[in-house]
Amino acid sequence: MVGVLALATILGGLGVGASLSAGALLIADITGNPALSGFGSTMNAVGAAIAGMPLARLAARRGRRVALATGNAIAVLGAVLVVVASAERWSVLLFVGLAVLGIAVAVQLQSRFAAADLALPENRARDLSLVVWSITIGAVTGPNLIGPGERLGEALGLPGLAGIFFFTIAAQIAAGLVVWIGLRPDPLLEARRLAALESDTPAPSAVADAAERPALLEDAKRRASRSSQFLAIALIAIAHAVMVGLMAMTPLHLTHHGGSITLVGLTISLHIAGMYALSPVFGALTSKLGPIPVVLGGFGVLGIASLGTGFGGESVPIIQTALILLGIGWCMVTVAGAVLVTDLTPSADRPARQGQSDTAMNAAGALFGAASGALFAAGGFPLVSIVAGVFIVLGAALAIRLTTVSRG
Repeated sequence: MVGVLALATILGGLGVGASLSAGALLIADITGNPALSGFGSTMNAVGAAIAGMPLARLAARRGRRVALATGNAIAVLGAVLVVVASAERWSVLLFVGLAVLGIAVAVQLQSRFAAADLALPENRARDLSLVVWSITIGAVTGPNLIGPGERLGEALGLPGLAGIFFFTIAAQIAAGLVVWIGLRPDPLLEARRLAALESDTPAPSAVADAAERPALLEDAKRRASRSSQFLAIALIAIAHAVMVGLMAMTPLHLTHHGGSITLVGLTISLHIAGMYALSPVFGALTSKLGPIPVVLGGFGVLGIASLGTGFGGESVPIIQTALILLGIGWCMVTVAGAVLVTDLTPSADRPARQGQSDTAMNAAGALFGAASGALFAAGGFPLVSIVAGVFIVLGAALAIRLTTVSRG
């Protein structure tokens, strides 16, 4: 099961990282306004945020297999719209296409929760982190396809950057087929079936009071844990907003200082490697130390990354190191945070709460991604980094608060 999800996320990751970089540069080219380039990641995040809850509801009704394959199919449509918008130089359609393509991100996020559906509690962080790790191969390769994609686009008489989206189309079709054919039995539906078999049916002679007591206790536990669940969701959302805002402005920062498209692709590849490559390590640390210490460590790494982007200036090595750390910090918070959301939520409520988490993180990324373009235009990378630093401090404070609430 984890292997099927891993293969699908490898294929899906081929287009996601590249589309974020190419999308920002396409917007700047077609609109002629670099300040709008942040809307590339913004629209991508908006699409993922909008898709989060519908995908979760579809999974709850029909299972993960149907939800994930449907998301891949819609992502193909988004990539097609981007190609058409590039050919016609129609900025409105470009924004729409990038938003629709954002559902590919929502699919990847739901895949990590699918890995946890059948996992034992002690293996949950490991299985979840392995699926997150599998994104590394496709996601790191993806941005380096910008160069070949540019040549393909020019050969087809399109703007060069449009060519990368043909790779995205092929990758999303392949990912959808892998899920549709290979994800059997469906992990969410199978987990529900096993839970129903394991549940004890009350004997007819049991006292009504005794039969109702477990339900009442479960309801009280659910109410008491709601604040912890939403705090965990907030931690993931803040870390994602910081990552998106700083990452989205990196292509512009590098090209403004004379960097080539190839350099942009390499830098984003390093960043994405930081996002995913060490996820099994952080899954193991989450199992050993608990989620909160890993989350706090993640915000510490994000803080160091924001110092690098804020003071790196024209130094390519410093910016690249900062982008790697940005990915690592994001990974720590995301892996441990996803385990927190799952652990703190009763099984019956998990699909809905997981969908809310995905929607919140992508909405936060969309908002800061949009703001980052204007902030960059006003004060460059230093100003974007200062605002990111404020969010990082807030995230660390909420993580400490979650520890208090959980103990209470």
